[in-house]
Amino acid sequence: MGEKMRKKIEWVQYELVLKTPFTVSYGSSSTRTAFLIRTDDGGFGEGTIPFYYGIPFAAMTAAWGRAAGKSFPETVDEIPAAIEPGIPAPAAAALDIAYHDRLARKLGVGLYALIGLARPAPVPTSYTISLDRPEVMAEAALRVKSFPFLKVKLGTPGKESLDEERIRAIRAARPDARIRVDANAAWDAEGAIALIRRLEKYDLELVEQPTAADDIAGMGRVQKATGLPVVADESVRTLADIDRLHEAGVRGVNVKLMKCGGIAPAVAIARRAKEYGMGVMLGCMVETSAGVSAMAALVSLADWIDLDTPLLTANDPFEGLSYDEKGSLLPTAGFGLGVALKKEARGLFGGSALGTDPRKEEI
Repeated sequence: MGEKMRKKIEWVQYELVLKTPFTVSYGSSSTRTAFLIRTDDGGFGEGTIPFYYGIPFAAMTAAWGRAAGKSFPETVDEIPAAIEPGIPAPAAAALDIAYHDRLARKLGVGLYALIGLARPAPVPTSYTISLDRPEVMAEAALRVKSFPFLKVKLGTPGKESLDEERIRAIRAARPDARIRVDANAAWDAEGAIALIRRLEKYDLELVEQPTAADDIAGMGRVQKATGLPVVADESVRTLADIDRLHEAGVRGVNVKLMKCGGIAPAVAIARRAKEYGMGVMLGCMVETSAGVSAMAALVSLADWIDLDTPLLTANDPFEGLSYDEKGSLLPTAGFGLGVALKKEARGLFGGSALGTDPRKEEI
């Protein structure tokens, strides 16, 4: 299962298997590498990042090695200072999530209560339709016909007609769906403006990350050219990014734990965006239910939810997070993250049953 270490923190590399290939403008994969960590008193965390972010796994495990054996924070306010500055964001996120989880479990509360947020209600998530031929994407949309929100991956520079054919096919198959388009930074500003004008007639809800991550000015130009909300994703990592996006006129941001470094930074970023009147999407990488349940505790801060990856993988090692038949994410019922290792996955951390029973929160 990969490298693991047992001190006060242990970690394991875990290969998530996707039910179907996951294809975006950066490339395609049928597996994704996740890193799961656990404190020796049962707090779970996750640090998972796609290959195209260019973060070496060795830098993440080295950071956890330095954290192992150190004192754990015993209050929420102590968590930021307990995380080494400058380590890769997903490494920081894993520690941040695990520290929050262990504290909430010790106190016998859900994660949302630990951080002072409202109890999550069931909320519909978008379902991702990977980049493919138009007819294949339409078939995928039909397979989830009870899901009201679709996130449709686009982004084939120089083949704008093909992207339009994809949306046309999906709209014909699912006239009822709310369609969110995600280019994953594949377009330049001028190309995005021209294509979005062609796509607006298909009744889109929003357009996500049309331009390169560092082209915030270009994204602002795209926003000025369309009445649809433009939502930044790859461009969002820090509070300063929110300031720049607001100045550019961008109307929404996609907050992800693995980009910003954990729960505490994500809450701060979401609140800053709200202060500016920007819409907030909560998203995730291809993660296990550990990472997704951490983000799910923040749903009271969100306008849009994109937390579907446990539905896309075949071997999630955790249980406790679930969805209903209409694609609504259901809040976990346990303390902390509210998830536990499945019986068949309990050997991931040396066979110990630590952390396998999150117990139940009183409703």
